[in-house]
Amino acid sequence: MDRNPSIVGSVAERTVFGQETRSGFQTMYVRSVKDVAGSERDIDWGNGKSCRLLIAADNMGFAVCHTTVRAATESLLQYRAHLEACYCIAGEGEVEDSQGNIYPIRPGDLYVLDQHDKHYLRGGRTEDLVLLSIFNPPLRGDERHNLNAAGGSTY
Repeated sequence: MDRNPSIVGSVAERTVFGQETRSGFQTMYVRSVKDVAGSERDIDWGNGKSCRLLIAADNMGFAVCHTTVRAATESLLQYRAHLEACYCIAGEGEVEDSQGNIYPIRPGDLYVLDQHDKHYLRGGRTEDLVLLSIFNPPLRGDERHNLNAAGGSTY
């Protein structure tokens, strides 16, 4: 199938945050980190950024975030209301579980927190860790980490 919109007879539209298309209904949409930048979905969480590409309001049943963990940072995190899977797309860093096991994370690695696991997430020594993070159930989109909370940031 040729993906050139002019050949298939209609103009493809970038749909941001669920707006209607020219035909009046939406069968799919494309959203990029650039579309989210500077919006309420672009969250600085202290030791990094979370561009929330899909949230609960998008009605997909899961959330997708483009997450950047800044180099030389450490965050104690726990998602009590969500399961999380993270796929590394760039940079490097590490995850430490509650038993003290440290897992280096590099492009192509996936780590899964399937028990609402408390964990340390660290950016690389000299470069950011960039992840595609999937949450189930989905994030609302307005959640914020509190990295100063006793026992780590939870939501």
